[in-house]
Parts: sequence; structure tokens; C-alpha cells
Amino acid sequence: MKGLKTFSRGGIHPHGRKNLTNKKEIVTADIPETLIVPMAQHLGAPAEVVVAAGDEIKEGMLIGKPAGFISAAVHSPVSGTVKEITDVYLANGMKSSAVVIEKEEGFIPAEKTKSDSWKSKTPQELIEIVKDSGVVGLGGATFPANVKYMVPKGEKAEYLIINAVECEPYLSADHRLMLEKASELIEGLRIISKMVEPEKVAIGIEINKPDAIEIMRKQAEAENFDLEVVPLKLKYPQGDEKQLIKAVTGREVPSGGLPIAVGCVVSNVGTVNAVYEAVALGKPLYERTVSVTGLGVKNPGNFLTRVGTPISSLLEACGGIIDNPAKVVVGGPMMGFSIYDLDTPVTKGTSGILILTDEESGSGSRTACLSCGRCVSVCPMGLNPTKMFKFVDHDDYDSAMQNNLMDCKECGCCAYACPANIPLVQGMRLGKKMARKKKVS
Repeated sequence: MKGLKTFSRGGIHPHGRKNLTNKKEIVTADIPETLIVPMAQHLGAPAEVVVAAGDEIKEGMLIGKPAGFISAAVHSPVSGTVKEITDVYLANGMKSSAVVIEKEEGFIPAEKTKSDSWKSKTPQELIEIVKDSGVVGLGGATFPANVKYMVPKGEKAEYLIINAVECEPYLSADHRLMLEKASELIEGLRIISKMVEPEKVAIGIEINKPDAIEIMRKQAEAENFDLEVVPLKLKYPQGDEKQLIKAVTGREVPSGGLPIAVGCVVSNVGTVNAVYEAVALGKPLYERTVSVTGLGVKNPGNFLTRVGTPISSLLEACGGIIDNPAKVVVGGPMMGFSIYDLDTPVTKGTSGILILTDEESGSGSRTACLSCGRCVSVCPMGLNPTKMFKFVDHDDYDSAMQNNLMDCKECGCCAYACPANIPLVQGMRLGKKMARKKKVS
């Protein structure tokens, strides 16, 4: 691995456990009879419900309109009847209004026909299609993609960087997308390139995915698309856009700044596929690939899943749970959220569902800080996690903010390295929430 690119500061290398699913092809999950579709599936303002109980709706129909500039449309994943409008709690603890849909009897998903009409459209027209299709970043942040692709006046996107790192342990959905949909991804890159107009297009892939590196190189060459495939050293959290930019270009995004400040636009490989489907197939974002894995599930796999599908339904598709799991996590083990309700619905941001045993999730009881400095040495943002945590723990949010709390990416490196089992990430999340609530700057 000598000479491979990576970011320079901090980072860890947790056990991957990707072998549970990375050799398994994506399977289309069965659609449940009832789906629960939240309006808060993206960063920013939740969508506004535009249907009512009793309405007959069709697959792909708009059921939630954007409620602001940073917001995203929500579409029905099936044809059926709106049973009710209710409130649900999402995996991250957020309460959201949701449209409960009863699937119509005998529902068959619509076939989508590919069109090249996008080639004659302007960049702004393509951005509007992405907006109207409710496409958001599928790497975890769920930032509205149309906003990301609107390069501000006076700025220039020198690099369009595709994030295919998938550095979180267990997850392999992006890996499988590259192996199974390389051609679609290249067309998606052409579409995004027309919107962003970059000078260079690069895709960062960690070296533990040699088959994906090879297939993306070959597909780009076969389709005469100028794509720089960048093999990256194994290192978490290389999938964070700031660390990925550093690894690929050597540039460092300033504190509080956005990637465009250093001439970069970053997009997840799953988002590229969603853009392709929205623009070339006319298909809104109402399904995504989810890794259902962990030693606590009988048959782990990757599933193309409709948004609104209860997690319990996916677990049935995997043959169920082995004994009593120690923890159920939505997302990856580093940045995901533990849940207690298996009827929590899949959203646009659900990259994985992990059923973890005691062996996988076990940690000792919390002790006093040992002042060992491990959390500082592994922090990719160069922060002092234990210092910030102490401020938050004593309700001193002003001091936490003055020590750059908002620069924390909540990646979990500090908690992973902490021998005292201090809940550092939870502390950072709480600190940010309370600082915003109290309007601390």
C-alpha cells in the first residue's frame, strides 16, 4: 500500500467485515403492503405534505414538496391509497410527519425507458430535473443535490470528485453499484459534468475494492470518458468529503468552508446513480440500495429497497435475526444510530441496517478520562475531543464552540480510540444541538 494517496491527519482502520455482503449481488426487496414515507429525509427543512388521507396516488407521484431552498421533494414509492398522515420517529431521533401508504392490490413497478433527451438540455434545466426528482446525497449527509450542483457565480469547479470510498465497516452497497452499474454511473457522470462543468473528474476508491477500481477504469475507457480513478489507502474516515478532497487533490477545505472554496464539488457514487435514473429514466428518488448485514442476521445482503419500507420487512428478507441481537444500527457502525423500533422506515439516507451481536458491539463501562491523548491523535479535523466533551458535559457551550465544536464531523474516531469508553460522539452531537438552541456563536 506504499505510495497510495490518503489524508494526512488522524484517522483509524477499524475491522471491515465487508466480506459478509460484498460478493452478493443486489437483490430487489419485496415491497411491503404498508409503507411509511417520512417528510424529513434530507438535510434542511422537511418537505410539506401535499396529499391527504384517502387520496389515490401513483408510483413516483409528488407527496411532499420542498419547504425552502435547502429542502427536497418526496415521492410515493408505490401506487396505492394514503391511509393517514402521522408522525414518526426516525433513526436519528428526529420526529417527522409521514405519509402512510397502503399499496394497491396487484401493484407492479413501472418499467422505465432510457432517453438521451438530456443531452440537448441546458445545465439549469438538468438541475431543475434533479430538484424535481428529490435527489439528495446518498453518502449520509442527504444534502439536496440540486443545490450542490449550482456552482456559485464567481466560483469554478476545477474538480468533480466522486466519493466511492465507502470506508464505514460492513457497508458494501456502493461497491456493488460500481460492479453492477458501471455504465449507468459513467452516464450519470456525464450528466453531472454538464451541470457542474469541471475541469477534471476523479473517483476515489479504497484499495480494498480492486474489482471496482478495475471495472470503473475499463468502463470509462470503453465509453471514452475522461475519468481519473484514484486508488486510496485504507483509512477511516476517508469518505468524509474534506478528507477525500485532501487525499485526491492535496487541498484543504478551510474551517467552516465548503468544498467549492478549494475548487471542488463532491458527490457520492450512489447519488451519481440516482442522478442518472432521474435524468435518463425520469425516475424520482424513491428507492435505494441498502446493506443489511452483521453477525446477528441470518443471510446478509444488499437490497434495492423502496423508501418507507419498515426495517422489519428487510430483516424478513434476510431470513430474520439470530437469537437476540445486542444492537440494531441504521447506517454504519461508526456514524449510524441505534434503534429500538424495527418498524422504523427506510429513508433516502439509509445506507445500511446492522444487526450486531455482543461480540461486535460490546464495550466496557465508562471510566474517568485517562488523559492519554488518543482521541486527539486520531481526530482527522485536528480537534481536542476530550476538551470539548468536558465543556459540553459542564453545559459550557460557549467554550465548546470557541474550541471549534462545529468543525467536528461526528465520525467516531475519538470514541473508537478511547480506552475509557467515554461517549465522545454523543457529547459532540448534544453540544451542537444545545449551542444551536441557545444561539451560541
